[in-house]
Amino acid sequence: MDAENLRRRPQRAQSVVADSRERVVIETSMPGDRLDAWLTERLPDVSRGAVKRLLDQGLILVNDGPVKPSYRPVRGDVVTIAWPEPEEAEALPEKIPVDVLYEDEDVVAINKAAGMVTHPAHGNESGTVVNALLHHCRGQLSGIGGVARPGIVHRLDKDTSGVLIVAKTDRAHVGLATAFAERRAKKLYWAIACGVPQRDLFRVDAPIARSPTDRKRMAIESRRGKPSQTTFRTLRRFVDASLIEADLHTGRTHQIRVHLSSVGHAVFGDLVYGERATKRLAKRLGRSASRQALHAARLEVAHPTTGKNLCLEAPVPQDMSEILGWLGPES
Repeated sequence: MDAENLRRRPQRAQSVVADSRERVVIETSMPGDRLDAWLTERLPDVSRGAVKRLLDQGLILVNDGPVKPSYRPVRGDVVTIAWPEPEEAEALPEKIPVDVLYEDEDVVAINKAAGMVTHPAHGNESGTVVNALLHHCRGQLSGIGGVARPGIVHRLDKDTSGVLIVAKTDRAHVGLATAFAERRAKKLYWAIACGVPQRDLFRVDAPIARSPTDRKRMAIESRRGKPSQTTFRTLRRFVDASLIEADLHTGRTHQIRVHLSSVGHAVFGDLVYGERATKRLAKRLGRSASRQALHAARLEVAHPTTGKNLCLEAPVPQDMSEILGWLGPES
C-alpha cells in the first residue's frame, strides 16, 4: 500500500481512553508518515502545532519514550498521549455582532450563527458567544458558570445554528439551569437528513455515552450510556433527503446526530457521524453542505423570574435554505 493510501486510513489504530490519557497501538507501519502529521489527521480538532508542542513537552510518548515530530511510526508502536488539564482563562468582551431574539434584565436569547463556539475553551479562546455577549451586555452575565462560561446554561455545537438562551443574573441562571435539568424546556431542531424515513413520526430511545475508541465522538452504548430519547417528525420529503424536526426529551452531547445516524438518516454535512451518507448525497447534488445541516429552531421555557412562557424561534438560516433548494421538488 502506498503512502497516500496510508494517510487516508486513520482507522489503522485502536484507541483506549482512560482519564486524560489515550493509548494508541499502531497496527500498520507507515514509512511515508511523520508522527505529527498522522496524529493531526487522527485528531482533527488539534492543530499540527499543538501536536508538536505536546511532543516537545513530553506529553506524547512512543513506547514510553520521547520522540521527535518527524518520527516514522512502525507496526507495534504504542503511542501514549497525556492530555493536559485545560486552563480556564477569563473570557474578554469582543465587539462581535449578535442576532438578538429576546432580551430583558434577566436573560438574553440569540440566534447563534453556525461556526461560532458557545464559550471559550482550549483552542477557541476568542470569537465565542460569551465574548460577544460580554460586550453586548457590558459584562452583565451570571457569574455562576465561572470566568470562562458566564451565563451559559446550555450550549449548541459549533456548527449548529439557532436559539441559545443565556442568563444575565445569578437568579436567572439557577432558574434556567433547573428548568433544563428537570426537562421543562422544550427544544425543537430542524435537520436536513440523508435519505427518507418510512414513517412521518418515529422515536429513537437509545442510551448515549462517549465512544470507548474515540474521545471526540459519542456512541450508542447499551450498558454504560445515559438514557436518551428523541422524537422525530418528517416535515418534507425529497428524492433522497428529508427535512426532519427533532424533539429532544433529553440533552445528551450530539444526541440528534447520533440518533439520526443510528437509524440510517445522518445529518447532511455531518462528517463525524454521517460521512459516507453525506458524500453520496453531495455527489448526486454536485455540491455539499459547508457544515452539519442542523438548526435549533425553537425553544420554549418559563422565564426564570416572572414565570411567563418564553417561545423563542429562529428562522432557517440561509445556507440550509439553499440546500433545500438544491434538493428540488418534494416527492
